[in-house]
Amino acid sequence: MRALVVDDSKPSRSIVTRVLRDLAFECAEAANGAEALEAVSASGPPDLVTVNWHMPVMDGLELIRRLRGDPATRKLPLVMISTEHDRDRISEALAAGADDYLAKPFTADALAHKLKALGVCGAGGPRQESRPIRVLICDDSHTIRSVLTATLASDPGVRIAGTAVNGQACLDMLASGDLPDVVLLDVEMPVMDGLTALKEIRRRHPRLPVVMFSSLTERGSKATVDALVAGANDYVAKPAGLNPEDVAARIRGEVLTRIRQVVSRGGTGQVTGSGPKAVAAGGRPVTSAKRTAVAGVVIAVSTGGPAALAEVLPAFVPQARVPVLIVQHMPATFTARLAERLSAICGRSVREASDAMPVSQDTVLLAPGGRHMELTGLFATPRIRLTDAPPENSCRPSADVLFRSAVRLWGAGTLGVVLTGMGRDGLAGSRAVVEAGGRVVVQDEFTSVVWGMPGEVAKAGLADAVLPLGQIGVEIGLRLERRPG
Repeated sequence: MRALVVDDSKPSRSIVTRVLRDLAFECAEAANGAEALEAVSASGPPDLVTVNWHMPVMDGLELIRRLRGDPATRKLPLVMISTEHDRDRISEALAAGADDYLAKPFTADALAHKLKALGVCGAGGPRQESRPIRVLICDDSHTIRSVLTATLASDPGVRIAGTAVNGQACLDMLASGDLPDVVLLDVEMPVMDGLTALKEIRRRHPRLPVVMFSSLTERGSKATVDALVAGANDYVAKPAGLNPEDVAARIRGEVLTRIRQVVSRGGTGQVTGSGPKAVAAGGRPVTSAKRTAVAGVVIAVSTGGPAALAEVLPAFVPQARVPVLIVQHMPATFTARLAERLSAICGRSVREASDAMPVSQDTVLLAPGGRHMELTGLFATPRIRLTDAPPENSCRPSADVLFRSAVRLWGAGTLGVVLTGMGRDGLAGSRAVVEAGGRVVVQDEFTSVVWGMPGEVAKAGLADAVLPLGQIGVEIGLRLERRPG
């Protein structure tokens, strides 16, 4: 099969081309609509055209109209791939003649899903040739590097792409151009530490997955939280000692799991459309039914959460006049540090919750690691209750516990938000919110590190908005400003 990739951005064309080649397409490229028409005229209609919207000379909409106006290309499958997220704009592209629409950034599975629905891609989706995950290990400890290398290499699904003794050596290896699938990065190293290296990796390679492998010492935990806020995808705590058997057990039990999660991005479902008018994955459209004023916001987040919170909270917290309560799956060693970092970013106090703490309209609280956080008391004078009740969804704190308690206090005034994370914590709580008349906003697949938690809520039809991360904070702020009715 042949595909024509039309985009004025060379990096964007390269990404789409790479995905389509994995789907068994032979690809040609064009930088604008005029070049695309010339290519079709010279080589004949391909089996598929992907079209960017905003391009010089001739934009994507005009190209689609031209192709639809020519009898030779009238039935040619056309997919627009663009940064436009507004539902009205997506409708405009479909009205012009696009068969489907995919928002940037996207995953290979998302594109395969679209093409399968159009009948131009086999049911198998992307070719799965069992290519091993290539891991670059960066740690200044020879013992840790050796055990990591031996243990990871013993798994047939993993290959060691290289090892580096500090952050600078890691950056030098990445500069060679042969990027690994994931970087396993220590925090405390000489020459260049992991946090400095991570910031540079994010600048040069913003989509390259990075997993921190760090100690839980006081200094190490602070640096790890800083790294997670700066964009590390996940972390694994090193064992307290350097016993090779303990390290190997931690690698087999946790490191391999995290690596596979962040490389696959954890997403299998597909939600089309985004923005405040988006349709939830379960097919329940956003309605104009009478709404109760928001009395409080409850947020559920896990893998990729610190960076997500660092983007979402500053967009609405400084102006919020309702309590904001957060469950982030994270050990107790980290939650107090995360609250400190978020306070600095938001310009407003974010605190780790304590038992019996009063909750006011300017409260922003983070559940402490290892304890459930609930709302108790009266509507006008709520308080925090921390408990050691059994984990739910293998989690303590659990978002479901928090969401249910919010519904008991605020009812239809509860606004639930479910961000990136593995598993299904928040699903039952979101159902309780919706049944009480409240609303739920979830992060979309494309911007989630792992589309587990938000994906479960979206696929259950409980979300009335499925949004890219960058739009969620603004949307929460808008909902807080709306008057009831």
